[in-house]
Amino acid sequence: MIGVPECIVISRTDSIGDVMLTLPIAGLLKQRFPGVRIIFIGRRYTLPVLHCCAHVDQAIALEDLSTDPVTTMRSWKADAIVHAFPEKRIAKWAKRAGIPLRIGTSHRWWHWLMCNARVAFSRMKSDLHEAQLNVKLLAPLGITEIPDLSALAMLTGFAPQAPGPVASAMLRSDRGRLVLHPHSKGSAVEWGLNNYADLMHALDPARWHVLVTGTQAEAERYRAKLPLDLPHVTDLGGKLTLPQLIEVIGASDALVAASTGPLHIAAASGIQAIGLFSSRRPIHPGRWAPIGRNAHALVSDPTCALCAAGKDCDCITRISPQRVMDLLG
Repeated sequence: MIGVPECIVISRTDSIGDVMLTLPIAGLLKQRFPGVRIIFIGRRYTLPVLHCCAHVDQAIALEDLSTDPVTTMRSWKADAIVHAFPEKRIAKWAKRAGIPLRIGTSHRWWHWLMCNARVAFSRMKSDLHEAQLNVKLLAPLGITEIPDLSALAMLTGFAPQAPGPVASAMLRSDRGRLVLHPHSKGSAVEWGLNNYADLMHALDPARWHVLVTGTQAEAERYRAKLPLDLPHVTDLGGKLTLPQLIEVIGASDALVAASTGPLHIAAASGIQAIGLFSSRRPIHPGRWAPIGRNAHALVSDPTCALCAAGKDCDCITRISPQRVMDLLG
C-alpha cells in the first residue's frame, strides 16, 4: 500500500459498455482520496464517453500512447495504475515507467511479471455485477467494501452535453423521445427486428417520437425490416457521431436496447433505460444490467434450461413488446 495517492491511472481499453461500468471506480477513488487526479486510458473511439465523466481529469487514447509510452507515463507521475482490463502492452509500459503500485488480476500470467499487486477473482464465475467486480481491483488501495449497485450508479459522474445544432435538429419537442437501438455490433444477443417493428407499430404516435439509432452498417441491416416510414419515427442510423449520439440519448426520455454501450449511456444519463437480456451466464443481467435510477433489465425466462446449461438460446426474442410498453407506461 502506498501513501495518499495524488494520481491514479485506470486502464480499460475495450468497449463502450465496459468503460461505462468502470466509471464508478473513478468516482469511488475521488470519494476516498479527495483531490486525486484520475487519468483514464481507453480506446480512441471511447474518449467521448470519458469526456462526459466529471471524475476523469484526463482521457488518453491507447492509440496515442504508442509513440513513446514509457516517457509519457513517467510524465504523469502516477502513484498507481489499475488494470481494469488486461492489456499486456500497457502493463509492460507501466512497469518500465516505474509506476509504484501496479494492480491487476492474478488470472493473467503477464501480471505476475508486471504487476506488484494482484487481486484473485474470476469474472466468469462470480455472482457480482461487472461494476462491482471492478471495485475488487481497488483492494490494494485500501478500498475493500463492495458498494451495492444503487450506490455505484451514483458514482459514475456521467453527464451528457446539451444537444448541439445537429442533435437538436433531429429532436421533436412536442413528444416524448424514445431511442431504439436494435443492433449491438455482435456484443450481445439481440431482441430481434420483428419485436422492434411490433413495438414501433404499438407506440402511440401522438405521444412518442421514436429515434432509431445504429451505425451505417447496422442501419443497412434494419432498414428493410423496420417500419421507418411511420410518421412518428426518425431513422438516425449512420447519421450521428458518438458525441451526437450521447447528446440525443441524454435529451431523450427512454431507450430500449440489448446489452450495449448505448444502454449503459442511457442508464448513466438518468433516462429510462430498458435492457433486453438473455439469462445465460456470463451475459445475464446479474453481470451486465444497466445501473441507474431508472434502469430496467428484462429477460424472458430466468429459469431457462438452455441458458442454465450455457447453451446458445433465443429466449431473449420471446420478451414481449408489451412488457416494454408496460414499463414505458
